[in-house]
Amino acid sequence: MTRLLILSGKGGTGKTTVAGAFIALSQAKRIADCDVESANLHLLLPGLSAPIYRDYYGIAKAVIDSSKCIGCGKCADNCRFDAIIVKDDYIVDTLSCEGCGVCALVCPNEAVTFAMMPQAKLILYKDEIIFSMAEPHIGSGASGLLVTEVKKQLDYALESKELVIIDGSPGIGCPVKASLVGVDFVLIVSEPSLSGFSDLKRIVVAALGFNVIIAVCINKYNINLDNTRTIEEYCTKMNIPCLGRIPDDNQVRTANDIGHFITDYDCPASEAIKKIYQKMIKILGVNYENSDSM
Repeated sequence: MTRLLILSGKGGTGKTTVAGAFIALSQAKRIADCDVESANLHLLLPGLSAPIYRDYYGIAKAVIDSSKCIGCGKCADNCRFDAIIVKDDYIVDTLSCEGCGVCALVCPNEAVTFAMMPQAKLILYKDEIIFSMAEPHIGSGASGLLVTEVKKQLDYALESKELVIIDGSPGIGCPVKASLVGVDFVLIVSEPSLSGFSDLKRIVVAALGFNVIIAVCINKYNINLDNTRTIEEYCTKMNIPCLGRIPDDNQVRTANDIGHFITDYDCPASEAIKKIYQKMIKILGVNYENSDSM
C-alpha cells in the first residue's frame, strides 16, 4: 500500500486534474478529497454509489444560559472574536465562536457552557471504490481535524500493492499538515508564475517536516519558460525530483467541463501526465494496475 498525496501551494494549479489522471491510470480504489472547502474530485468519478452522510462536530461552541446570566457583559468585553451579541439577552454567534473558553472563565455566575454542534457533513461512497470527502456547513471552513476525519474514512486495511490517492488542500496551513500525516509520497503541482514559485517553496518547507518522499511537476509550463527553469533549478538545489512539465492545453478545460479524465484524450497534456506517472511509480518501485497499458 502506498498513500499518495497531491498538493499545491495555491488553488487553480491543476492539482485535481492530475489527481484524476492518476486515479484513471492506477485504477485506484481508495480515494479522498481533502480539499474540503472546494471539493470537486467527485465530478470526475461517475457511477459512485449512494453516499453515506455523517455529522462532523469539530470544536465545542459557547452557549449562554439566560436564566443564569446577570448581564454583566464581561463575556462580550473579553471575547476577541466578537462572538457574543447583545440583544434582549447575551447570545453567542456560533459562526464567530472559536471555542476558546475565555467567556466561561470570566463569567461570575457560571452561565456559559459548551456544546458540540455540527460543522460539516462527512460523505463516504463505499462500493467498488471507497471515496471520502466532506462539505462544511455555511460559515465553517476547513480544519486539520476535519481533514483527518476524511482520511480516516478510507479504511487503510489494504493489499500491499494498492495505491491510495489523496487530493490535498491548497496552501500550507493546518489542513495541509493534516493531509501530510501518514502519507508516503507527496507530489506538488506547481505553476510557472512568481506566486506559484513562492508557494512551492513554502509548501516544500512544510512537507520536509514529514517523513515523506517529495516530488514536483510543473503545470502549464509553457506560459513562462523562465519561471519553469527557475523552478527546476530550485528542485535540483533541494534534491527534489522534478518529474516533468505539463503544457497548457485547451483539451484539459474541455475534459474538465464534461467531467472526464484528461487521460481519456490523446493530447499533449495527457501524454505529459502519463510520463510523470511512470516516473513516480518507478521511484516507488511498484507497478500499479493499468500502469503498463499506457
